[in-house]
Amino acid sequence: MLMNTRYMLIGLGITLLTEMSCRPSPPHFISEATCRNKVAKTFEVKQATFTDQTLFSVFDRELTTREREALMFLYAWMPIGDVADYPGDFYLENVRASFTAQEEMPWGKNIPEDVFRHFVLPVRVNNENQDNSRTVFYEALKERVKGLSLGEAVLEVNHWCHEKVIYTPSDGRTSSPLASVKAACGRCGEESTFTTAALRAVGIPARQVYTPRWAHTDDNHAWVEAWVDGEWRFLGACEPEPVLNLAWFNAPASRGMLMHTKVFGHYSGAEEVMEQTECYTEINVTGNYAPSARTVVTVVDAESRPVAGALVEFKLYNYAEFYTVARKTTDGNGRCSLSAGKGDLLAWATKNGRFGYQPVSFGKDAAVTIVLDRRPGDEIVEEWDLSPPPEGNIPVEATEAQKEANALRLAEEDRTRNAYVATFPTEEQAAALAGELSLEVEKTKKFLLKSRGNGKEIETFLRETSAEQRPRAMALLETISEKDLRDTPAATLFDHLHHTPAIPAGLYRHAPAADTSSLDETDLFRRYVLNPRVAGELLTPYKHFFAEQAPASLVESARDRPQTLVDWVGRHIAVRDDLNPQRIPVMPAGVWKARIADTRSRQIFFVALARSMGIPARIERVAGKAQYYQNQWVDVDFETDQPGTTQQGLLSAAYTPIPALDNPKYYTHFTIAKIRPDAQLQTLNFERRNAIADMEQGDSWAGLLKHPLPVDEGNYLMVSGTRLASGKALTRMVSFAVKAGGHTSTELVMREEAEDIRVIGNLNAEATFRPADGGQETSILRVAGRGYFAIALLGVRQEPTNHALRDIAQLKEDFEQWNRSLIFLFGDEEALQQYDPKEFGVLPSTITCGVDTDHRIADMLADALKLPDAGRLPLFVIADTFGRIVFVSQGYTVGLGEQMLKIIHKL
Repeated sequence: MLMNTRYMLIGLGITLLTEMSCRPSPPHFISEATCRNKVAKTFEVKQATFTDQTLFSVFDRELTTREREALMFLYAWMPIGDVADYPGDFYLENVRASFTAQEEMPWGKNIPEDVFRHFVLPVRVNNENQDNSRTVFYEALKERVKGLSLGEAVLEVNHWCHEKVIYTPSDGRTSSPLASVKAACGRCGEESTFTTAALRAVGIPARQVYTPRWAHTDDNHAWVEAWVDGEWRFLGACEPEPVLNLAWFNAPASRGMLMHTKVFGHYSGAEEVMEQTECYTEINVTGNYAPSARTVVTVVDAESRPVAGALVEFKLYNYAEFYTVARKTTDGNGRCSLSAGKGDLLAWATKNGRFGYQPVSFGKDAAVTIVLDRRPGDEIVEEWDLSPPPEGNIPVEATEAQKEANALRLAEEDRTRNAYVATFPTEEQAAALAGELSLEVEKTKKFLLKSRGNGKEIETFLRETSAEQRPRAMALLETISEKDLRDTPAATLFDHLHHTPAIPAGLYRHAPAADTSSLDETDLFRRYVLNPRVAGELLTPYKHFFAEQAPASLVESARDRPQTLVDWVGRHIAVRDDLNPQRIPVMPAGVWKARIADTRSRQIFFVALARSMGIPARIERVAGKAQYYQNQWVDVDFETDQPGTTQQGLLSAAYTPIPALDNPKYYTHFTIAKIRPDAQLQTLNFERRNAIADMEQGDSWAGLLKHPLPVDEGNYLMVSGTRLASGKALTRMVSFAVKAGGHTSTELVMREEAEDIRVIGNLNAEATFRPADGGQETSILRVAGRGYFAIALLGVRQEPTNHALRDIAQLKEDFEQWNRSLIFLFGDEEALQQYDPKEFGVLPSTITCGVDTDHRIADMLADALKLPDAGRLPLFVIADTFGRIVFVSQGYTVGLGEQMLKIIHKL
């Protein structure tokens, strides 16, 4: 009966669309018949994929023609989780809200149908958790923008977004737009998701633009493009400027290698299509920002015959790894192509376990050939100097009057946001709650202060937990992330507090007292059973759900023999990576209902289901393997019914220190990637200190490789690199193998620049500024004394300055050991007053702050260094009191502190 119902629904969908195409009214959402039929067929295939047809019950509702077609468009291309995790009424409400904005906003009738379909209607922006922000934002914004032109409305929405959210770094999970508003902060990916959602809410076509990695510095960024009168114009999300196409990242974007956006559905625009998946079309927008060039890659075998269907990954050196920024598949002639900024990438081609690679210099190499003549295990030793594109210019003008008016608005918006932030829990309130409930004061402060706008939920969770359960409640809060504290409802926390069973007696054997590497049972329970966090998914109340849904026979069998659960998941959960190409984590309950998941979501589902049965389970951080605990960690393989643990060997690396670098850091100076059997690379994750009891390594050479480190057997690459101030990277790549039970010793080499320090300009050390203490004007020379010093011109509440100050804070001891002056100057008194050093960690004690009166020092440096854009901040200079400038960095540079120290150690 279920199958009959399924095909009745599918047939109904096609019949309705066919009938609709013959009727003059009501109007279609998709007016072009060919496109409409493609949507119908794609929807048919998607619907037939799911066993549970109640996931499509919204189509049983009484719908207008436009509503039905719009819903079919959304369901046809939405990823697995969006079908399984959110009810159909959620999408219907959003469809209706988008139609309301189209009808009520003055620009609605002028938005082309295909632009509206792809850039207004979709709820999803990227990989965020979805919410009902569209309706909330529309009510907040509609009167604010109604009387404006489309361009003015875009600027106004961004001012509203700045009033609500400011940049704050955080983990990789992307909060929903409403969660960002609640917390009043977000990283760039969250700010741009929020701003895109706000623009779409009032019917303005918008899309998130993303550079997966900058070419000149170790970081990435995301911003927004809005469709204004037929053109895509860009803006910094939550960072309003007086005009469009103006942002702090104009200069970095002008030297970007690749900038792209993911468009919902199958999209046919003017832009180069980089990839088309079952859910989105990835388009290349690099040409909007930087000069670009096209390179054709031909892949051949060892006999020089073209290889069709080879995967070509274009990799950019960043964070000490070769990171894939684009994927292409070769055609029947063994060819593919990419347009990118005029800098260097590494092309890595694979097929059937063979691989080859070739550096590509876009703008110089019109065509390259890669030979698939290598296999995992072959020796590799390569060194390349890889350059980013040169800095260019994105021309745009704003008058001084516009800038002044904008600055006034920003200050007022800061005050509005800060007034809201002032309502967040305080230390005093947290201490009072701890005293009232007999909780640990410092931990309670940490939880409540980090919860920000979610403080009431955390307080409710603690207050409504019985006194006997409060120690477990505190233990639960310790397991979740700072972002979880900001957006997890009390109901979700209660689910995990009240529905987590104990570990079965047979799964934990007490270790001998002398064995200090084993997990304590209490710690095992807290971190791998009670803990609701598995990987990067949104926390959801899945334990009570599984307690009701999982058959008692499965639970009993799995608690006795966890491999039973591995077998069950392998048989019942189908893997369809193609239906979730963005790898957006599907909620555990959604996987249960859909019985479909991508590979990663199936791992998360297994761990969540195991923990719901009291079985300790995890996805270990380094290699990303799902594991369960049965007196030891056991690797999960859903393709076999036999439990096992991957064989390991030992790895160590010798390192000869170079000046200013005695202990290279992982993800800054070097990484290790496993060469998989398919010859693709998987970088091992040593990003944070690993809390796994049997692997207490840090994130540096001394913590990881100075002494033997257990790693899985296999073939590996060590990638290392030195980033120069120009953005160029001196890279090295060397292969090695780790054999089970063996010990591999390799060498970590950090390449150095041979060029000595040179004088690049001159300044007047007698130039004066006003110190922050309000005293008389003083000179650089009087503050710095004789010798070298650093001087910086800073913005305030600007992402490039924030990054630079965090870099310097991380190297506080090194700068204090240098024991020379760091002079930080702001453009005016108001900017100085907004500067709060506590936002950046603990900065060096050698800093002197002040105001660059009448911009005298800024003008002097601009003239001395011949800066094309003197207003781009921050500007850092190292010089001596004879006026000789030996280092300059302007604008967005991650790793600035380390670059400065390299120069300092050579002085």
